[in-house]
Amino acid sequence: MERKARLSVYLDPPLMRALADYAGRRDRSRSLVAEAAIASFLSPDADERREAAITKRLDSIDRRIQRLERDIGIAVETMALFVRFWLNSTPQLPEALQTAARAKAGERYDNFVEALGRRLVKGPRLLQEIGDDITPPPSSATAKPDAN
Repeated sequence: MERKARLSVYLDPPLMRALADYAGRRDRSRSLVAEAAIASFLSPDADERREAAITKRLDSIDRRIQRLERDIGIAVETMALFVRFWLNSTPQLPEALQTAARAKAGERYDNFVEALGRRLVKGPRLLQEIGDDITPPPSSATAKPDAN
């Protein structure tokens, strides 16, 4: 069996501390960790492994972005639906009552923010209540007209 060759390497102090810390956490010698790192660096499939790791990370980021787009879409639609409902169901107040209504609106808004805070802390979140597999109903443009 061939003996291992000795190699002396000079490392910057921060790099040496990082090597020693890593070896200590893994309960391995610094020499063994350095040997594995050099072997990995010189490996012919190192580029493929790096590419696979990057691809995996990019896929993960893509899934997160898709979830964010979905969540933002739900939030926008929820807000639009609420505003439309509120505008359709709330009559305009006479001029004489508007000052009192503004004062009451501030109080109601504070109550709303407090309730929102409680819900965010306790859950469940609206997104948890909405299924991922909901399919939209056919639009009126593609729906067949009534036979009546």
